[in-house]
Amino acid sequence: MPGEKTFTKISDHFRQRIMSGELEPGSKLPTNRDICGSWQTSAATVSRALQALQVEGYIRATPRGTFVEDNPVWTLSAADRLARVQRVKSFLADGETSRVTAASLMKPPLYVADILDLEHGDQAVRREYIAGRGQTRTVFAVMWYPAPFAALVPDLLNTAPGRNHGLTAKVLEATGRKITHARDDMHARHADAREASALGLEIGAPILAGAHRWSDAEGIIEYGEWCLPPRMTIGYEYQP
Repeated sequence: MPGEKTFTKISDHFRQRIMSGELEPGSKLPTNRDICGSWQTSAATVSRALQALQVEGYIRATPRGTFVEDNPVWTLSAADRLARVQRVKSFLADGETSRVTAASLMKPPLYVADILDLEHGDQAVRREYIAGRGQTRTVFAVMWYPAPFAALVPDLLNTAPGRNHGLTAKVLEATGRKITHARDDMHARHADAREASALGLEIGAPILAGAHRWSDAEGIIEYGEWCLPPRMTIGYEYQP
């Protein structure tokens, strides 16, 4: 149906503009009539597109117009973070900041060692951080890298503010490698004590937990585990 296709395009258009930071929190969207004219579509189609964005937490409708949420309940998916690394060399969304709570060389759990294809007893770089936007905590994450990367990118073991967001890009530049394969896995569960503390939740609160594997022909470049607080929306496009 043509209307269905246009509805999706409109919602995707504004969703991406909000997520990229082009439309900042509090920004006013064009009127429904203006959107109808720009997209040459019906008022019903525009209304459906905006309703979807409102349900997802991106916008709010008021008698004065439609605005980007001041404290939106969305964050970037791993796919979107990788796209930002490739585009602007930062895995954080515009307006999002991060605080590194741990960074060290250590012997990883067996399953992480298997993912990184390490020998028994080998170490790996482990980084832990909390990201947020304003007063909202958007993600708690633990990242793993092969130990030799630490010699090439000393900031992997640095917890100083302001150096976290560009680390993936620095790793790719220093190693000369390029991410050619990416996989995400996600599941819903209850937060453990460490996750609850990081996200400001009660132990046992519902979260969306996930992991990403970014690799090339040589193996894993970055393995990350992350979790999102309740009602946090993520999404990404893909080719059918």
